[in-house]
Amino acid sequence: MMNRIYLDHAATTPVSESVLSEMMPFFRSCWGNASAVYATGREARKAIEKARKQVAEAIGAEPREILFTGGGSESDNLALKGTAFALQEKGKHIITSAIEHPAVLNTCRWLEKHGFEVTYIMPESTGLIDPAKVRTCIRDETILISMMAANNEIGTLEPVAEVGAIAKERNILFHTDAVQAVGAVPVNVQEWNADLLSISAHKFYGPKGTGALYVRRGTRIDSLIHGGEQERGLRAGTENVPAIVGLGKAIENANRDLDKNAAQTALLRDRLISGIMKEIPGARLNGTIAGRLPNNCNISFEGIDGEALLLRLDLAGIAASSGSACTAGNQEVSHVLKAIGLTENEAKGSLRLTTGTGNTEKEMDEAVHAISEIVKDLRTLFHVR
Repeated sequence: MMNRIYLDHAATTPVSESVLSEMMPFFRSCWGNASAVYATGREARKAIEKARKQVAEAIGAEPREILFTGGGSESDNLALKGTAFALQEKGKHIITSAIEHPAVLNTCRWLEKHGFEVTYIMPESTGLIDPAKVRTCIRDETILISMMAANNEIGTLEPVAEVGAIAKERNILFHTDAVQAVGAVPVNVQEWNADLLSISAHKFYGPKGTGALYVRRGTRIDSLIHGGEQERGLRAGTENVPAIVGLGKAIENANRDLDKNAAQTALLRDRLISGIMKEIPGARLNGTIAGRLPNNCNISFEGIDGEALLLRLDLAGIAASSGSACTAGNQEVSHVLKAIGLTENEAKGSLRLTTGTGNTEKEMDEAVHAISEIVKDLRTLFHVR
């Protein structure tokens, strides 16, 4: 059987053994409904509250400020729609960036159809959003600023603390999609002046289908899912106890090992980047090394079709991505790469490689060799010099 190399950790990560072990009892013996008053239910409720505390401690929040959701996309939707409709009497203007995850951009487009106005700020060529641009876009009717903490495609770390300070100064709510940041870089809602912050467990070795939304105490939001009174009435539905337990354990692990894991994945990332740039002519790094997620490598190859490259890499036993996993199968060029100034051909020739704690230096060298050979072969096939 082929020894596969997994380099798509920005898309998802495997559930760690310690997280799985923590979850298993809540499938088998502690399977009660957390809303029940009897002992089995109380045991489930206790586990949920422990996880709430674990998440809160990891991001500098209070436990009662954590709402559990079905993942990052739901958290983004709840943050944006919940805020928009709760504050629409104050104003209907929202500020975001042009390089947000589709969970934010598509939610903003939906809100535009329902009477809200959205300003989309363009990034610098590195993917950085200038806080000064945010300040100039603020109006009297601005009710929310939403900006991701780290870009999921090119890995750029955004100036969320500066933008959060601007929002606080102008008495505007600030939301940040921290899905790629949590578990990779330090996250602190107090230092960032964040009022709302989105989290997804499967990005840091937790289970899929579960996430959290931080909602600063006193922040008004409307619910999206109506029913029972779970999660303070803001997210109805019987809680997914095993997944919530897994999220709590995973974020605790990620915070505990943050520096070690960041150093390890950055070492592997840098080995990938240096090897590719040295071995392959016409390779361009998208974004910049400074101010980048420790595990992200996004490179465009001149004269190469990214889909063909991905398919050939898969045959060679290497899992990678051409951009956001949420847009896989979409033939449109990456909105992020277009926004930072790449031509359509340059954007189509992009490859995202994201390292994880299970990768090795040997795998990086094997990946560089495989990419080099495939790029050379594809260029020969399509007569590209």
